[in-house]
Amino acid sequence: MNAKPRGRQFFQNPGPTNIPDRVLRAMDRATLDFLSDEFMDIHRYCHAGVKRVLKTQQTLFMYASSGHGAWEASLANLFVPGDKLLMLESGYFSESWEQMARNLGIEIETIRCDWRHGIRIADVAARLAADKSHAIKAVMTVQNETATGLATPIAEVRRAIDEAKHPALLLVDTISSLGCYDFRMDAWGVDVAVGGSQKGLMMPTGLSFTGVSQKALDLSKKATAPRHYWNWEMMTRREPQSFVGTTPVHLFYALQESLKLIDEEGLDAIFARHRRLAEATRAAVAHWNGGVSGGASCDAKGIAGPVKAPEMFCADPARVSDSVTGVIVPDGHDANAFRSVAVNRYNLSLGGGLGPLMGRVFRIGHMGDLNEPMLLGALATVELALRTAKIPFEAGGVDAAIRALAA
Repeated sequence: MNAKPRGRQFFQNPGPTNIPDRVLRAMDRATLDFLSDEFMDIHRYCHAGVKRVLKTQQTLFMYASSGHGAWEASLANLFVPGDKLLMLESGYFSESWEQMARNLGIEIETIRCDWRHGIRIADVAARLAADKSHAIKAVMTVQNETATGLATPIAEVRRAIDEAKHPALLLVDTISSLGCYDFRMDAWGVDVAVGGSQKGLMMPTGLSFTGVSQKALDLSKKATAPRHYWNWEMMTRREPQSFVGTTPVHLFYALQESLKLIDEEGLDAIFARHRRLAEATRAAVAHWNGGVSGGASCDAKGIAGPVKAPEMFCADPARVSDSVTGVIVPDGHDANAFRSVAVNRYNLSLGGGLGPLMGRVFRIGHMGDLNEPMLLGALATVELALRTAKIPFEAGGVDAAIRALAA
């Protein structure tokens, strides 16, 4: 058996992400009574801080769960079996949220797309304009599709809803975008924003939340679907809006420290850093490709079309993600075998393809606690692993990333 690679692992997965030492140390303390004055001060600080990151003055609910729990809370509090929702397809995670809704008896209509380009806003506008009876109760979308590196323009989705004069709620998954690039819950008219702790907030998995508009909160009081742990009405009986059950005290220690780090750097500076690192990553991938893009398309059945060199998955420059970059491996090569080389030989952890992209795509996360040396080390090791795995590519991607950073 080969020995485990020495040194600290370069962790470039797109979630969970690197946890700063300050956040880890913040959790290394004794527990507190979650109803004590000392802890309630921490709870209120965290509550206000998450609302600042969401850019909202609306109501916030938190849960001891992954982001999937916050997904379910949004559905259980607002809709009943038979209600109709419009899902804007983006990839694996839009499909997952869609399947969850179907499992709850909710009817889903989906606006389909090529996963490399995303939905057309004109298609959203046309569908809502055609819904004269307002049967569609909500539009659901994922701001950053973690599985592909595709971003959906939320302000444009809201504009389409407004121009159609449609009363549908707007539900947005911000799990891998929040704290990485701009999200404006109130300014963009988002009714429910779903988030999680393990990506831009630089924390362990296990804390999730929903920002909820007054319109959505009023509608939730009329919903009759059974719910208990996720019940917003029960949670509003405490101040701040609190858990049904025990509060995860140590995750709040972590969140408190994470919010301090965010406030120290400033959201605008954080967004600029993520954009800078994302552009460097994209420059490296474009160089590895060497201009031999095959123009492949993709849907839920997989990738179709020739791929001759590593190719960036998102094919629309206006929709690229500043959180994660998906890379298609050339035809005849296995992305998972490549990832195995990267982690087992060189201690670089990369994300894999999900669903129909499994074995065809690897993902480079560039979100959360990350700087230029960390990224350049990871990109250099990707080149090393590509060479070891005998995957054809144009050498010099790291130099291209350096040029992008220097510019």
